[in-house]
Amino acid sequence: MMIGIDLGTTNSLVGVFRDGDATLIPNALGHVLTPSAVGVDEQGNMLVGLPARERIATHPDHTAIAFKRWMGTDKTLMLGKKRFRPEELSALVLGALKRDAEAFLGEPVTEAVISVPAYFNEAQRKATKTAAELAGLKVERLLNEPTAAGLAYGLAERQEMSTFLVFDLGGGTFDVSVLEYFEGVVEVRASAGDTRLGGEDFVQVLIRLFLERCKALSAADRERIERDQSLWRIAEQAKRDLGEHEQVVMRLRFGDATHEHTITRADFEAACADLLQRLRHPIERALKDAQLDPGALTEIVLVGGASRMPVVRQMVTRLFGRLPLRHINPDETVARGAAIQAALKARDAALDEVVLTDVMPFSLGIIISQETGGRRIPDRFSPIIERNTPVPVSRVGSYCTVRDQQAAIFLDIRQGESPVGSDNLKLGELEMPVAALPAGEANVDVRFTYDVNGLLDIEVTDTRTGHKVSTVIKQSENVMTEAQIAEALAKLADLKVHPREKQENIYLVNRAKRLYEDNLGEVRQQILDWLSRFEGILESQDERRIRQARTDFAAALDSIDRGFIL
Repeated sequence: MMIGIDLGTTNSLVGVFRDGDATLIPNALGHVLTPSAVGVDEQGNMLVGLPARERIATHPDHTAIAFKRWMGTDKTLMLGKKRFRPEELSALVLGALKRDAEAFLGEPVTEAVISVPAYFNEAQRKATKTAAELAGLKVERLLNEPTAAGLAYGLAERQEMSTFLVFDLGGGTFDVSVLEYFEGVVEVRASAGDTRLGGEDFVQVLIRLFLERCKALSAADRERIERDQSLWRIAEQAKRDLGEHEQVVMRLRFGDATHEHTITRADFEAACADLLQRLRHPIERALKDAQLDPGALTEIVLVGGASRMPVVRQMVTRLFGRLPLRHINPDETVARGAAIQAALKARDAALDEVVLTDVMPFSLGIIISQETGGRRIPDRFSPIIERNTPVPVSRVGSYCTVRDQQAAIFLDIRQGESPVGSDNLKLGELEMPVAALPAGEANVDVRFTYDVNGLLDIEVTDTRTGHKVSTVIKQSENVMTEAQIAEALAKLADLKVHPREKQENIYLVNRAKRLYEDNLGEVRQQILDWLSRFEGILESQDERRIRQARTDFAAALDSIDRGFIL
């Protein structure tokens, strides 16, 4: 069975195409959104999703969120006494989604189409594949998120000869793609984005805005609060509330004091000015690469949970002079597209054939020395495949030696847009022996071939002798080696993950502990009484009593909580 997965920075979803439609699969708590959060409890057991996210404020050193931003790097995160790579944390989320899908479908799940930001580079894509492998999933395709959204909208709308721009602002990344839909073909014209820009940045703006007003706090206290994430939940709720209200009250208890400040929507929008400007640049680049005027667009489609913010919708409306389209839930669009692509890969008979074309989000090339005005300048980037070229694609560049009697040409293969070669992401190296001749007389053709799954083949041909050297790109820097993957598999196999059927109990206990910390006086005592009663019933192991107690406990917590679930 093949499923579609949206592995998000803030939330992740899993879907399957059946009965003629993309169906999103609920987790053990009945939600289709699973927070991309991982934690370790006091017994050393792993928590994934809502049970983990409930512990961000109470156990910041034992909880990780937003780790998708570190995919493709060598950064590690400590959860208690355990150290994890971003791939391992993502694997735990993917594993939870896999178990949810198997419980829902009643059969094993081994294959998946996983969405990634269009602007993910080679290292980030390989890291995503590694995370899937660690979770026991074979990746049939990595699907760019805006392309997935376009696929979902293309099938939902069926408007022939339409050109639309997908504005995808998720929790940690931003993508924009220009797509065309015609005669059963979804074609990507251009993609651009920023892998370090998302809803989490808007949350951080609110945290800084609040702390700036807490004059009673020392600089050290403010730094500690930012570091331990105790304000994250409060700021995330404030961001959501500002979507419906003109102002919100943010309240933080720190030490023996309670700090309370009112943040208006105008305050928030003014503080977000730099972030909004960063959103404009990829839009302009994508339209320029697609050679389209904004007026030629049939629709503008908003995707990603962060696109719900009024400040973002208003910016898009002003930019294009029209209201954006939101027929499909922005949180769910990418997952639905991934499920549709999984069905297309599996050739589901209920799905009309759709041809999906995508583009290269980055330029691929090599570092060269360039002669300009009689001077030879090293470290220049020479693109062989330029960004937004349709894939699969094969292109050739011709190069020659730069020194007399040079016996080999060394290829330093890079991905990026900087004219300075070393500023771009290093993908690999290749050396081609050539005849020792005067400078410029030994020539090679370098062919780059890139497929829809992101595999890059390189073939170098000596034009004088016809001798060829070829390779598939070696492991990128910071990507896990085979030995590291084997070690991670063994480590993850030893981790204890709570059974799926106990997830709701664990979530409610952690939610109660968080609410206990958030409140004082009689409310706090009431929460403690409820918690003690619930934990006592859990110890009875009477499933009938536990089910009823769970319902009553959840309703009681709802009566005092602000309702922030997802």
